[in-house]
Amino acid sequence: MIKGISHIGIAVRSLDEQIPYYKDVLGLPLLGIETVQDQGVKVAMFQVGDTRIELLEPLSEESPIAKFLEKRGEGFHHIAYGVDNCESALKTAEEKGIRLIDHKPRLGAGGHLIGFLHPKSTYGILTELTQEHEES
Repeated sequence: MIKGISHIGIAVRSLDEQIPYYKDVLGLPLLGIETVQDQGVKVAMFQVGDTRIELLEPLSEESPIAKFLEKRGEGFHHIAYGVDNCESALKTAEEKGIRLIDHKPRLGAGGHLIGFLHPKSTYGILTELTQEHEES
């Protein structure tokens, strides 16, 4: 089911403030910046080996990331595991008693199919299952 860690999501108030740390201090390659309107975030993606770091900046005060920042401040938001089939992985998790945030995959950054597992069922860790975008 799990192929590896796809990315780690980090909630930030400002991409402009944080990008220089990841790019210039840590020396991580910036893969790009993308706005995901559906999720209310602007995402900066960095590569670390086979894994990405995704910085998540809210687009508005109503964004789930803005609400997270208000409650918990900047920092670790979620871990995403790569799967072959997001829909099947969500179904399997639900069958095993895991509470889902997404019952069907939705479109995420980079055109990936994503679905979230509720942290109340995953020992406090917001967990994302992601199916990598296949080039056609």
